[in-house]
Amino acid sequence: MHIAGARAGRRWYAAVVTAAVTCSTVLAGPGLAAAGGPPSPTGPVPRLAWHPCVQGGQFDCATAKVPLDYRNPGGRTIQLAVVKRKATDPRRRLGTLFFNPGGPGGPGTIQMPQSYPFFPREVRERFDIVSWDPRGIGSSTAVNCFANPAEARAWNASRPVGFPVGVAQRAAWIAAYRELGRRCQQRDPQLLRHVSTADTARDLDGLRQAVGEPQLSYLGVSYGTFLGATYANLFPGKVRAMILDSTIDPQAWTNHGSHEPPRLPTFLRMGSDLGAAATLDQFLSHCGATTTARCAFSAGSPKATRDKFDRLMRRLREHPVGAWTYGRTVGDVVNSLYNVAPGWSYLAARLQTLWQGRAPDPTPPPPAPPVPNPNPYTGEEQAAAVFCGESPNPRDPGAYHALAEASARRAGDAGRFWAWAGEPCATWPAAAANGYRGPWNKPTAHPVLVIGTTYDPATPYAGAQALAKELAQARLLTHHGYGHTELTNPSTCVHAYESRYLIDGTLPPPGAACRQDIPPFAAPIPRGGVATGGGAMAGRVSRAGLRP
Repeated sequence: MHIAGARAGRRWYAAVVTAAVTCSTVLAGPGLAAAGGPPSPTGPVPRLAWHPCVQGGQFDCATAKVPLDYRNPGGRTIQLAVVKRKATDPRRRLGTLFFNPGGPGGPGTIQMPQSYPFFPREVRERFDIVSWDPRGIGSSTAVNCFANPAEARAWNASRPVGFPVGVAQRAAWIAAYRELGRRCQQRDPQLLRHVSTADTARDLDGLRQAVGEPQLSYLGVSYGTFLGATYANLFPGKVRAMILDSTIDPQAWTNHGSHEPPRLPTFLRMGSDLGAAATLDQFLSHCGATTTARCAFSAGSPKATRDKFDRLMRRLREHPVGAWTYGRTVGDVVNSLYNVAPGWSYLAARLQTLWQGRAPDPTPPPPAPPVPNPNPYTGEEQAAAVFCGESPNPRDPGAYHALAEASARRAGDAGRFWAWAGEPCATWPAAAANGYRGPWNKPTAHPVLVIGTTYDPATPYAGAQALAKELAQARLLTHHGYGHTELTNPSTCVHAYESRYLIDGTLPPPGAACRQDIPPFAAPIPRGGVATGGGAMAGRVSRAGLRP
């Protein structure tokens, strides 16, 4: 998930928005497709002129033109950057599978090529796989609240990394996000109101028509599951197959569609703090149960390793190691729990380096994908525009310190991280004009497959259970494992079920469960860099949230 304010590096690629923002007035007005409202409007079908992304490459690129406001399809238009990898066995091709990597704020033109090797082999053989940068994001018509990169760098330097600690840092954090909202409102206020998940779902339906598919086949991870649930209820008759991996409970995201001010921020409603705490406990337990050759932070037993971690956190609160403050370190821990192999080993090595009083070396970024713009601007305001515009969060910036401390009492250090991830929404200036608040149980043409991982640091397993019950026709597949998204923490068993479902529509049997292929710390500590994220919010929290 991506979320604002918690940016600790990129992984789900967008890891937590993994943090983003929202306000209690977000859905106060009647949405275009509000509960009980009229059918979702559509615009003209975009045209896609495919061409190789780079000469000699295996990915094709195109640009789609769509209405900014689907209530006014003849008005302002915006552009979407789209990417495709053709089916590797064209004689047996079944159609197109659309993929959203999470966020909000995950650029699909970057993350789909990076994630492509993780797709089941049979799926790569039988489907063209298509993704896109959602409106407001990356190489599409993007939210950008700074006149130049220097302004963006100056703003980034003005607030604490991870989350604030102490009165001075809290004041700097709140002032920075208030300033971000002010800048965004000045730059393009119209765009800010038209980047909701429902707007993106309408874009997705246009892309489906543009590639000639009568119904949608879709894989969404982390925040992409909320997009999938929204599409399924705006266009229920168009669902051919839909896999939702590491799911967001839509009732928690929308505060049950209430117009009342929310008591808790989004990620505490979702239980992200509890999921992160449980996953961190598993990390420390597995680390302590093995040797330092496999987990550098091991203290010889699970209890001793937990105690060592607690001592390190207390020390960092008083004595940061260079730029590694307590807030930055906790943010790094939460994001690094997203990928087990080899991400947990790299996290353990960084913690051990901090324990020794030294600043860890930065993790090298993943290789750039073969696309024309492999490093688009993806500032925190992009995730915030989606998250804060539609998911209600408390509007009093002064309330978040108490919320964070209350979360810490139930979830430890990770609770502070997830509570502060919602604060940027407290002063966000825009509300989604065409958001969708439910209902979530419209009967779909075909059933949906929901996948939940038992130890997920961003979108807890309870969210998968809730979504599977909320949707009209859904089957829950339990992934006994760790990390955020099965896609990047793979299970051969899950892949077999996914392939069969996408190819011929066969669901797993009720109660089906699988296990992760590679358990934690199964191999000696690797050498070299690794990409640590994906999904819902990686990069922010991946940005804020949910890299899912």
